[in-house]
Amino acid sequence: MTTTRHATPPGTAPARPRTIVTADPELDDLNSMIRLLLYSNELEIEGLIYASSRFHWRGDGAGTTFFLPDREYDEPQTSWRWAPGERFIDDAVDAYAEVHANLVVHDPRYPSAERLRSVIREGNVDFEGDISHESPGSNLIADALLDDRPGPLFLQLWAGPSTVARALLSIEERFRGSDEWERVRAQVSAKAVITKFASQDTTYDEYISQVWPGIRVIEVATLAWGYMARMTLGPDDQRLLGADWMRENVTGVGPLGALYRVWGDGRQMVPGDMTDYFHLSGQSADELRAQGYKVWIPPQPAGEWISEGDTTNMLNLLVPSLRAHEHPSYGGWGGRYERTADGADTWGLADAAFDPGSDWASGGPAGDEGSVVRWFADAQADFAARLRWTVSSRFADSNHHPRLRIAQGTDLEVRAGVEVPLTAVVDDPDGDPVRVRWWIYREAGTCAADAALAAVEEPETTVLVPADANPGETIHVIAEASDQAAEHPLKAYQRVILTVTAA
Repeated sequence: MTTTRHATPPGTAPARPRTIVTADPELDDLNSMIRLLLYSNELEIEGLIYASSRFHWRGDGAGTTFFLPDREYDEPQTSWRWAPGERFIDDAVDAYAEVHANLVVHDPRYPSAERLRSVIREGNVDFEGDISHESPGSNLIADALLDDRPGPLFLQLWAGPSTVARALLSIEERFRGSDEWERVRAQVSAKAVITKFASQDTTYDEYISQVWPGIRVIEVATLAWGYMARMTLGPDDQRLLGADWMRENVTGVGPLGALYRVWGDGRQMVPGDMTDYFHLSGQSADELRAQGYKVWIPPQPAGEWISEGDTTNMLNLLVPSLRAHEHPSYGGWGGRYERTADGADTWGLADAAFDPGSDWASGGPAGDEGSVVRWFADAQADFAARLRWTVSSRFADSNHHPRLRIAQGTDLEVRAGVEVPLTAVVDDPDGDPVRVRWWIYREAGTCAADAALAAVEEPETTVLVPADANPGETIHVIAEASDQAAEHPLKAYQRVILTVTAA
């Protein structure tokens, strides 16, 4: 058998995904921000930007009123659900600063709090969808899009698109009409990857999609990580939303965990906000309505999960070795995506109503989010372990990821009908035994015929490439290495992509 190897040269660290985050002060954005900071060793975070949305905008401070129909308010407002002196991003980074000395014990790549503070900016927050002026945040994004570093640059929209839209508008105003415009637009479009949880203002539809149709846009709105998680997760994962699990693994673990929002914690986003009853517990929906609250999801017991709705923006970036950030169709912790029907470079969550031969069986009622919820427990276990690092000043006091590489490389060209050997080389920094599991991610590959694995739970396996596989088709093989730690077990991953060549 002949294969062509395209492996990272020995000793060369793979590039970390480069990202900028825009977020509004919804409580789930704070929770997502805490998770993001715990993975700042895996990412290049180049911007943490306060942004507005239809649900949160600051106002201009001059008493100017603003109104749009079909919003949570029914008369003009000078500000909407934006606390005076709002600083939730700064609060999260301040908590990170308290635990940074412990985090670098476990991975020296964690950036300093000063480095993170240096990229905090205020975006276009005055009014929903306002792109009439530049902001420090929009300027940071524009500068990053125009710098000489190659892409991709992942622009995460946890709020409305307006700050990103203003950055793109500034680039257009600078270059349109010049000889450089088409070149610049092509380069920026090739570099930017926008992930967004819905369009929380109109600037994507009215500006970005019209002027910048070449930018890849991934719609990551899901129920699985949001306020509706209880409707989506299977029975085995429901415990990960419960008060006991949250207290033991999140809210009771150090300054970052203590900052994390849960039901009945006594903290309200903005005093007097009648859409926010999450700080209360022990009252029925009718009792809350009698107090004037707009109840739109059932109240839960104190200490339980509320939401991390915007976390799907980041999840496919957090495990670079899983390679889900390389293409939306690959799939990872944040789900797998397929191109939408409009023909543009826009992507939506792929249907997870898998056939009976699939590697995944839905355990939850929302089958079309199966490509997301299949990873939920892994992501939560990893989150809990990283929070444990924040309170562990000695490496030996916490668990760490096993180390996994594939001896043959992770991009192989193969011929139809051949047997491809794969070898997982594993060790564990804590000396824990490691179990290897192989599986074929059928939905991620393009090979219509089924490949087969000779072994599933051995360090070495062989992939039988179907004899009727066509040139150019791909087979995605996932290797999972699971340590057998007694507490907070962790996984490492590698994805091997086999590309079929002509005979």
